[in-house]
Amino acid sequence: QVQLVESGGGLVQAGGSLRLSCAASGRTFSKFYMGWFRQAPGKEREFVAAISWNGGSIEYADFVKGRFTISRDNAKNTVYLQMNSLKPEDTAVYYCAAKWAATGPYDYWGQGTQVTISS
Repeated sequence: QVQLVESGGGLVQAGGSLRLSCAASGRTFSKFYMGWFRQAPGKEREFVAAISWNGGSIEYADFVKGRFTISRDNAKNTVYLQMNSLKPEDTAVYYCAAKWAATGPYDYWGQGTQVTISS
């Protein structure tokens, strides 16, 4: 079983920055494909970004390209989401997730961290 714990959320003004972290338990973190998702009130959960086990493959949702950066440190069992130029519409609960393969559904999910952007 893998446990994922997100941190780094908070309240910031529009135009500000936050860095989210997701710490994973276990010794298999470096084998996981990791992703970030978000869910705003009244909306479905949506994909934000993903990174392959060695960082060689990275994907972003169009609405975060140029503003958000996903990265990982396998030595620390942690994946990050650097969020810059934040907008009120980025307000959501952000979740990290892990899966064994690049394709298919994610196998493990964290509890989420709240990000609130004030205008």
